Amino acid sequence: MAALAPAPRPGTQTGIPRDPRRGLPGGSCVLQLGNRLLRVLQLGAAAGGASCGSCRAPSRPLSPRLRTAVPGGVVSGRAQPPCSAPGPAGPGSARPRQKALLPGQGLEAVVIGEVHENVTLHCGNISGPRGLVTWYRNDSEPVFLLSSNSSLPPAEPRFSLVDASSLHIKSLGLGDEGNYTCQEILNVTQWFQVWLQVASGPYQIEVHIAATGTLPNGTLYAARGSGVDFSCNSSSRPPPMVEWWFQALNSSSESFGHNLTVNSFSLLLMSPNLQGNYTCLALNLLSKRHRKVTTELLVYYPPPSAPQCWAQMASGSFMLQLTCRWDGGYPDPDFLWIEEPGGVIVGKSKLGVEMLSESQLSDGKKFKCVTSHIVGPASGASCVVQIRGPSLLSEPMKTCFVGGNVTLTCQVSGAYPPAKILWLRNLTQPEVVIQPSSRHLITQDGQDSTLTIHNCSQDLDEGYYVCRADSPVGVREVEIWLSVKEPVNIGGIVGTIVSLLLLGLAIISGLLLYYSPVFCWKVGNTFRGQNMDDVMVLVDSEEEEEDAAVEEQEEAHEREELPKEIPKQDHIHRVTALVNGNIEQMGNGFQDLQDDSSEEQSDIVQEEDRPV
Repeated sequence: MAALAPAPRPGTQTGIPRDPRRGLPGGSCVLQLGNRLLRVLQLGAAAGGASCGSCRAPSRPLSPRLRTAVPGGVVSGRAQPPCSAPGPAGPGSARPRQKALLPGQGLEAVVIGEVHENVTLHCGNISGPRGLVTWYRNDSEPVFLLSSNSSLPPAEPRFSLVDASSLHIKSLGLGDEGNYTCQEILNVTQWFQVWLQVASGPYQIEVHIAATGTLPNGTLYAARGSGVDFSCNSSSRPPPMVEWWFQALNSSSESFGHNLTVNSFSLLLMSPNLQGNYTCLALNLLSKRHRKVTTELLVYYPPPSAPQCWAQMASGSFMLQLTCRWDGGYPDPDFLWIEEPGGVIVGKSKLGVEMLSESQLSDGKKFKCVTSHIVGPASGASCVVQIRGPSLLSEPMKTCFVGGNVTLTCQVSGAYPPAKILWLRNLTQPEVVIQPSSRHLITQDGQDSTLTIHNCSQDLDEGYYVCRADSPVGVREVEIWLSVKEPVNIGGIVGTIVSLLLLGLAIISGLLLYYSPVFCWKVGNTFRGQNMDDVMVLVDSEEEEEDAAVEEQEEAHEREELPKEIPKQDHIHRVTALVNGNIEQMGNGFQDLQDDSSEEQSDIVQEEDRPV
């Protein structure tokens, strides 16, 4: 610690008047602590004054409740009584003019109080009997506050003594801040200085968050990708230290840092992970009192894709359920269902589901779902649903043999929403839905339904079956007639058919043989011969040529004798030659034969008509 030495105070030759209210003379000396001066005021305890030794540095520690602060460091101790030059005692004695200490100047005990609170300033840390204690306020001139002398009333009712030595001040104000001096006169005169600091606040914390908007309940929200400005202000003395904290959902708090001068910041490109509670904490560094304000900030974003809507039958009723979905955003959008054309509002909700009765529906009617999001596009998004009735297609008649199986098919097309397909009996059990059982198997693939009947019975299963398509737009039905028959002898039927075919073939063969024996004979030869070309090769042999020559001679001779028969034989040979060709040529030969026969008959008739 730097040495303390007395220093002459300029103007000490000029006296200081007595305190007009107390009549106590004063004196002072200056202590040098390093390169700073500590000026201490001393007031005499008796009319004749008192002398003291040189000024001394603190030698005893102060109460733990007091803090002694000096520039450049902290020193704990008790100040010794300052000294002044001796002067004449009694009224009118010359005293050097005193000057109030500046806050924080010199070696002082520091006490911190708060506005509107009470505070107690201790006069040293001395146990045992106390002497005469007097408190002064060091302004431009020392101001008497309070004395343990009961004949001297306090300067203000707020001032009182505690334990005959400590100054108790009620309802502190900012004007109470400053240096206070306690003088105690017992065997010697001692001086104690206390620096009172008065803290105020923080009060009225104002948090301003420049977000996208505010919900009706006051909650702030920001659009994803936008920027948000944060600022926090508080009324406090001295100015508070401002610190921002952030806490996301289901996570611990994290600090954005603190600053004594800058209390605002900005977040760019907001994202969902920045949604949570933002807390501004203002801390008074003197009183350590703090206040905080927490503000919830939500981050909203619209769905990335287009909305989807559809219609379906409500379970357990014939009402139509319209459903609209626009997923992927936060929070959920609003849905508005309207009729088209006309724009009649069907309903508006957060769920996007509306129920319509049959009276509100007709074939081909359209319903439009218009969606909107709090941070979405202003025009919103939409989708359209068109309602259509069903059409049925089925086979009108089916046949089943007794004991066999049969499948009835029903196809529904054009229905939206998809129709509910039912199978009913129209005769034996009208309006009773057929349920799956061991004899009835019902399957459905999309809008195609099949009814399979096992072990057909003529008494139980024959009759009309109804395929019904139920839709909120309308009901369509189609009837199918099922005929159940006894099984027949398939072998007998086949045998009968074969017998009839053979009988018909025999009749045709007999007719051909009866009316054209030559043609049948040639046809028979055709079927018997495997290769007619081989037969012709054999005819071309030498023996056959000789025989043919002989036959020609005989035939020539016969033609001379029987001129009427030669043409006929010649045509017969022509037919024989034509048989070696194809069937078509054979038919032509046969036609020529008939023509020649007709001509011969005509010649014979003419010869008969000639005169002999």
